[in-house]
Amino acid sequence: MTTITETPPTPLPARLRVPGAFVLGAVLLLGVAPLALSDFRLSLLAKYLCYAIVAVGVSLAWGRGGLMVLGQGVFFGLGGYAMAMHLKLADAAATGETLPDFMQLYGTGDTLPWWWKPFANPGFALAMTVLLPMAVAALLGFFVFRRRVKGAYFAILSQALAAALSIWLIGQQATTGGTNGLTDIQGFFGYSLDDPVNQRMVYFVIAAVLLLLMAAARQLFVSRYGELLVAVRDSEERVRFLGYNPANVKLVAYVVAAGMAGLAGALFVPAVGIISPALIGIVPSIGFVIGAAVGGRASLAGAVLGAIAVAWAQSTLSDAFPGAWTYLQGLLFVLAVGFLPGGLASVGFVLRRRRTRTPATGETA
Repeated sequence: MTTITETPPTPLPARLRVPGAFVLGAVLLLGVAPLALSDFRLSLLAKYLCYAIVAVGVSLAWGRGGLMVLGQGVFFGLGGYAMAMHLKLADAAATGETLPDFMQLYGTGDTLPWWWKPFANPGFALAMTVLLPMAVAALLGFFVFRRRVKGAYFAILSQALAAALSIWLIGQQATTGGTNGLTDIQGFFGYSLDDPVNQRMVYFVIAAVLLLLMAAARQLFVSRYGELLVAVRDSEERVRFLGYNPANVKLVAYVVAAGMAGLAGALFVPAVGIISPALIGIVPSIGFVIGAAVGGRASLAGAVLGAIAVAWAQSTLSDAFPGAWTYLQGLLFVLAVGFLPGGLASVGFVLRRRRTRTPATGETA
């Protein structure tokens, strides 16, 4: 009797999977989403994509490097405030004023603070959205990693920095807007943000930046440095024995992740029209990590999709359960870390591994 066996489908070559996924993401973000979503929904997606940019850096620093970066809100805020300061000055200049509206309201005088003046230059402001977060991360990381601080202690230091920056911004109401932050931003390098066409332009810029950073991070993952970063995460002492300095390896990942978070904060400002201390404190910093953890911190696509999904859930569930959303967010993090460390991106791998076990003995066939 002839046994008919089912031929398994031919898998897509590994070298084509990543480019194929990238092309699919580009089509969805740049083609399908603008056609299928209303202006309001597209503006919400633009905000979520800013969080996804932060998740790319979290995937690099935490997923590959094992660094629990619970202070990304600091770098997100530094980039956001750098961009918002320039846009507020540009809005004031468009109306013939020398001071932003909130400085006139709080009565700071007729002189612009000295540290605001360089941000009137668009080139300087754009550079600072990335370089300032990277400089702060380099300074902090140099002292922390040199002293071999890691694990929970590094996470606590990151959160302490986020809390300190938030408290400082709130206390400087006359020059930073205090609790309200920098609000009512009208223009973006000469384009009115009240025009839906310009809002769509901002969305396309954010989506393009996300795709480019994902491609760059992917190349970094498969490079020699990416392999070295994983080696430091898994066995730091062995890497040191081989002649490499683990502190320098971790510092690069931390600084690059900070630059991505700063760029995300800068793009968040024209997408939403506001930046405030509430967006950069401890809770938002934890939210960035939760998104990457839920989606899968070791997978770029998983971290990005997880960040978008958690941000969407926050927008919808926080309205329905305003007092319970924070607890739900914490529960998501606990469940992801405790029961599915690889996030949702690892579900397929877990299911395939279970299929390869024999029902009787549980051993791999």
